[in-house]
Amino acid sequence: MARTTRRAGGAAGRAAQRAAAGVLPGVGVLGLLLFSLGREHAWQALGGGLVVAGASVVLGGALGFLFGVPRVRGGAGPNGEPHGSYAPNTNLEQVSDWLTKVLLGVGLTQLGSLGERLHRLGTALAPALGGDEGAVPFAVALVLYFLVSGFLAGWLVTRLTLPQVLSDADQALDLFLAGQDRDRKGDKVGADDFRVRAMQHLGLLGNSAERPEQLAGQLPPSAAAGPEGVVAEVRSTARRSALTAEQVRELFADGSEGRRIQALALMQGDPSLADLSSLLDAIEQPRSGFEQYHALLAARGLLSRLPAAEAQRLREAVAGRLMAPDGIPYGSDRSWLAEKILSRLEAPAAPSQVAPAQVVLPQQAGPAGEAQPQPQPPA
Repeated sequence: MARTTRRAGGAAGRAAQRAAAGVLPGVGVLGLLLFSLGREHAWQALGGGLVVAGASVVLGGALGFLFGVPRVRGGAGPNGEPHGSYAPNTNLEQVSDWLTKVLLGVGLTQLGSLGERLHRLGTALAPALGGDEGAVPFAVALVLYFLVSGFLAGWLVTRLTLPQVLSDADQALDLFLAGQDRDRKGDKVGADDFRVRAMQHLGLLGNSAERPEQLAGQLPPSAAAGPEGVVAEVRSTARRSALTAEQVRELFADGSEGRRIQALALMQGDPSLADLSSLLDAIEQPRSGFEQYHALLAARGLLSRLPAAEAQRLREAVAGRLMAPDGIPYGSDRSWLAEKILSRLEAPAAPSQVAPAQVVLPQQAGPAGEAQPQPQPPA
């Protein structure tokens, strides 16, 4: 009930925001239209007024952007990982802070002459609005109205969207750098996992690996947050584990999704523990998208170990799930991994072509009765 009320309140709030966003410029344009209809050259006044209003909105939006640029706070990256060798560029923040102080300082020192300056501005813009005396105050009002509107719009948009965009970009950079570090250490599976998460932060990949609600209770307790953290921790300790490949296979065959996820994480961390039949089961008949995603990750680390026959089985299973209507969604994290696996698996070699048989032409007798060799056609 509370969730339904919250959704209704959120929808009402968004509707009110859209209404305000439409009413605010609409009132200004309506006033400009009514003012233009009373001028001798109505179309000229309307066109000039629209240009003045547009310029005021752009200027106000730029000022709102400068005032709304967020400050960058240093600290650790996602999951407690430190920032890489690249730090966020704060030049925009510094310029915004400097310009804000300059504009405020200049504005405060010129408050005494503000009325005179506004009158001069209206006098300069009056010819574009008809040129009579009534155009001077209207030009000032038009500039102030749309300047403030543009400022509010620019400030709100910057405050609401820019922090999230910058945060996502910084987190994606951290994840890409962490993936590169894992790649240099030979951890291809961990590197691809970081790259997928980075592309999800940038909106390049969809997140189709849904996590069942009961999964958290089936996984072992861990200091890391969420199932992803548990999988990463199990994967990092797989090579130090005393488990054998047979025990990992039995862990997967246990039946509960938590055990299956743990087995897949062990297979990701140590390919010698991997079992292709278990991976194919999780790819072709997954309990959830989360399980299928980690099965594809484990298969990614197994590619260099597979003989030709098993590689062909994996290729057919992955391609089948990609092409199935209810299979892997296009543009998702799983489709990116599946396509990468297929690109690494070579297609079966085409059967060698049988060389055409050479045709031996009969020899013709020469004038002395000797056989003359015939020239062979070019190959």
